[in-house]
Amino acid sequence: MDVSSQVPFRIAVLVVLSSAVAIALPRRLAAASSKEKVSHEAEGYGFAAVLRLCGLAMWIGVAAFLVDPAWVARSNIGLSDVGRWLGVPFAAAGLTLMRGALSHLGKNLTDTVVVRTDATFVSTGPYRYVRHPFYVAAAGVMTGVTLLADQWSIGLPCLVCLAMLVIRTPKEEAMLVARCGDAYRRYTETTGRFMPLLPR
Repeated sequence: MDVSSQVPFRIAVLVVLSSAVAIALPRRLAAASSKEKVSHEAEGYGFAAVLRLCGLAMWIGVAAFLVDPAWVARSNIGLSDVGRWLGVPFAAAGLTLMRGALSHLGKNLTDTVVVRTDATFVSTGPYRYVRHPFYVAAAGVMTGVTLLADQWSIGLPCLVCLAMLVIRTPKEEAMLVARCGDAYRRYTETTGRFMPLLPR
């Protein structure tokens, strides 16, 4: 592998992930400032552990690619440069949606299915169109990074993470129905889970 040819892609991956952290971390810290303990019991401790291990595997893959792409050369997908640069619009769209989703979600943000005690029903911003725009944003960023890095060692754990979030979503929505009642039920009838509903 020609390491020098990987430099622009490594810079792009670093910019995308630094931007994602800059968007998400302050909002996670703000949400956690309530000091409310959010249990993972409802999600399932095993499920929560596997989800977080997949996230860790993704970060390890990214770190290896950034430090020395030769370390992960065997996991190359084999994309052309054009195919790899298609990761930029995916990542840009994901970052834009992430900022909007987290700005409107505010202190409701948690990393599990549990709804905070003082949570409010959000249907503004991106939530007007889809019920889980943050997950859609994460998918965009993960897709962008996978394409830019051209690595299965990043793409595979990302894919598993996203699949687990999809599996977890019905339980999360059941918690929201329990908290918000008919208002959330009506919201689910008019708003798509991950994609906007087509006009009838």
